[in-house]
Amino acid sequence: MAYIQVVLLLSLLLALTSCFLTFAADPASLQDFCVAVGCLASSFAVKLNGFACKNPAWVQANDFAFSGLHNPGNTGNPFGSAITPVTVAQIPALNTLGISMVRIDYAPWGVVVPHYHPRATEIITVIEGSLEVGFVTSNPDNRLISKTLQKGDVFVFPVGLVHYQRNIGNMNAVTISGLNSQNPGVITIGNAVFDSKPDISTDILAKAFQVNKNIVQQIKGKF
Repeated sequence: MAYIQVVLLLSLLLALTSCFLTFAADPASLQDFCVAVGCLASSFAVKLNGFACKNPAWVQANDFAFSGLHNPGNTGNPFGSAITPVTVAQIPALNTLGISMVRIDYAPWGVVVPHYHPRATEIITVIEGSLEVGFVTSNPDNRLISKTLQKGDVFVFPVGLVHYQRNIGNMNAVTISGLNSQNPGVITIGNAVFDSKPDISTDILAKAFQVNKNIVQQIKGKF
């Protein structure tokens, strides 16, 4: 009898441990909301995974709102695209809620260059125009999965995978994306590799890309 009780107790402990480990990765909010304190968050000696909560008594409607997503972004840049994010930086009430969004404007043949989001899956909807979109699977396959999207079409970029978008029309295009993180992060491949601070050694990049060192220096000069 004692043996059975020990086994049951151990099973219960394992089950509880499993639950704790599962929720530790991305715990659900324990209150109605946790509006980010904002600029005050950076002054705390202890850094939080997110932001400290504003006193609920001080919370206002503006903490939950953002205006301006209807305004087109300025695509007058070498990439021909403009990104308007709506993350916890724009809406403090997104803190702990695990969601954000972004508007992207594309000039004709404008691109959102290859990048990835380390903390979020992205679901993109075409509001206007036609786009080529694609992502690359992980090593060793490195398979490109791409598709042409029209107005009203939806596509998903899995978390952590390199992806891109390109306007393939002669008119402006607009997309809206949802991401399952209050702060999804973005790592642009070109900037990460050729414009790190401090620089990645030219020798390393030359070997990685199997090119002459002069070519690597030329590419670095572009950044």
